[in-house]
Amino acid sequence: MIEKNEKKVSGSFQENIEYMNQVLPVQESFDVIQRDMLIGGKKATFYFIDGFTKDETMLKIMTTFFGVQADAMPEDATAFAQQCIPYVEVDIIGDFDQILRNVLSGVTCLFIDGYEACIAIDCRTYPARSVEEPDKDKSLRGSRDGFVETIVFNTALMRRRIRDPHLIMEMVEAGQTSRTDIAICYMSDRVDKELLQNVQERIKSLKLDDLRMNQQSLADAMFKRKWFNPFPKFKFTERPDTAAACLLEGKVIILVDNSPSAMILPTSIFDMIEEANDYYFPTLTGIYLKISRALITILTVFLTPVFLLFMQNPSWLPDVFAFVAVKDTVNIPLIFQLLILELSIDGLRLAALNTPSMLSTPLSVIAGLVMGEFSVKSGWFNSEVMLYMAFVAVANYTQPNFELGYALKFMRLMLLILTACFNVPGFVIGCILLICFLAFNKTLSGRNYLNIKLQ
Repeated sequence: MIEKNEKKVSGSFQENIEYMNQVLPVQESFDVIQRDMLIGGKKATFYFIDGFTKDETMLKIMTTFFGVQADAMPEDATAFAQQCIPYVEVDIIGDFDQILRNVLSGVTCLFIDGYEACIAIDCRTYPARSVEEPDKDKSLRGSRDGFVETIVFNTALMRRRIRDPHLIMEMVEAGQTSRTDIAICYMSDRVDKELLQNVQERIKSLKLDDLRMNQQSLADAMFKRKWFNPFPKFKFTERPDTAAACLLEGKVIILVDNSPSAMILPTSIFDMIEEANDYYFPTLTGIYLKISRALITILTVFLTPVFLLFMQNPSWLPDVFAFVAVKDTVNIPLIFQLLILELSIDGLRLAALNTPSMLSTPLSVIAGLVMGEFSVKSGWFNSEVMLYMAFVAVANYTQPNFELGYALKFMRLMLLILTACFNVPGFVIGCILLICFLAFNKTLSGRNYLNIKLQ
C-alpha cells in the first residue's frame, strides 16, 4: 500500500526520479515501465504501466517530442504541455501522491529536467469485453447493450442517452490499497438534494483498505445491513437504458470500476419488482405485467405455507377445492417434504451454474423428469407437493432481482416452519413478521421498503 504524503515535485530531476524508483517497483515488477529519453536536449523519463497505454498514440506523441529543438524548449511544464504535446487529455501535477495514483491507474507520467511539475498524459486503455446485452436482465424490446467492467464506457453509455448539461457524473475513489474509481451520477435539477448529500458524505468518509468485491463491498460499507433482514438495500441493473430512466426520475446512480452493473438509489419494494419490459410496452401491457409479477411474487411466498396450513386443517378446505388435498400418504411428513425440496431446488440451481453450457440442457431434463418421477414413485414425495414446489421454483425466476428472490425464499421458509410448529397462530405470526421485515427495512434514503420515512 502506498502511504499518502504531501511531498511535492522539485526542480531536481535526479531527486524526482530517485523518489519514483524508490516507491514504484520498477526493477521488481515487469509491467511498471521507466522509459528514459532526451527532449530538446533535456533529460526526460516516462513512467507507465505496460498494457494500459495506447501504443499508437504514444508513438505519435513521442515522435513529436523528438522533433522539439533545444532552443524551442519552454521554460515550465505548463508551457510545454500547451506547445509541445498534440493531445487533448494532459494535466500538470505537482505532488507525488497524485502522480503515483495516476501511474498505477494507467496514466503516463512524464518528468523533464528543470520542471517543477509532472506532465500526466491520459492515453490509457483498459482491457474490456464488448458491449452486449446482459444475460440476466434481458428485454423483449429496446436496446441490446449493457454495462461492462470499465467505468468510462459505462458513463458514456448513459451520457449517450441523456444529452443534458444537468447530468453530473462526479468521480471519487475509495480504498487505500485498491483506490477504486466510483462515479456518482445524478440530474442536478431533479435529484433529491438530501439523498445526494447523504450518498456523497458516506462515500467520501469511507475508511477502507480496499473494495475487493467492488460494488458489493461498497454497498456493505455504505449501509450496514442487519443480518436477520434478507431484503436487499440496493437495486442493481446491468442495462444502461434502465439506469438512464432512473436518472430522469431523479434517482442517484452509482458506478464502480470493474463492476458491470449500476447501483440505484433510493429503493423500495415497487422498484425491486420493476424491469425494463415495463417501460417498452404500451401502458396497458406494462400495467398487466406489473400486476402479474406482483401476484406471482405473492404466490411465491404464500402458496406452499397456505397449502400446508390447509393440509393441517383439512376441514377448512371447501368442497370445490377438495382436489388440491393430498390423496396418498407417504413416509415423510409434508413439512419435511417441502423443506427437502427447497434445498434440492437450490442444489439444482448451483449445479446448473457450474455445468458446461453444452451439457446444461440434457442434465436439466434428467434432473426434472427422471428425479422428479422416481422420487414420487419411490414414496419420498407426494405428487401435489412436487407440483407446488415446481411452480415456486419457476416463479422465482420472474423476479428481476436475484437478492429479492432469495429474500422471498427465506420468508417462505419462515412461514413454513412457523405454520408446521404452531398451526394457525404460527402462520399469523409469520405474516406479521413478514410485514415487519418490509416496514422496518430502512434503506439509504431513510425510507423503508413501503417508501415510508423512518426516523
